[in-house]
Amino acid sequence: MDRPGAPPDWEAIGAQDLEEAAEEQADACCQDRDDHTSAVEAATIPLPEAVTRLLGQLEAEIDKLAAIRAVRRTETTIGGVGYWAARYAQQDSTPAQAAAALGLTEDATRRELARLPRGHP
Repeated sequence: MDRPGAPPDWEAIGAQDLEEAAEEQADACCQDRDDHTSAVEAATIPLPEAVTRLLGQLEAEIDKLAAIRAVRRTETTIGGVGYWAARYAQQDSTPAQAAAALGLTEDATRRELARLPRGHP
């Protein structure tokens, strides 16, 4: 993975997780992009301050939306995983076993297992 667009060097990657193996190259690409953007901005006519401020506000709003979307996707994933985990726990263990595994009382475990499947199709 020496140059962008080159096929992965599977021998160098070995048993590493792909995200971990590519992290350094991804960071270098982001730094190259940031350096290029800064150089282009320095070589061009500056934007009026009002436009710069508006673009900053737009970027902040997009960041908020991205964060909200990430939270929603996480909640959806947790709901699906929780649904199946609750079903398996109810089918494959006694209330006492499930309570011990969760570190809860049996009553608290029943409430938690009843809550998790809700909202799943």
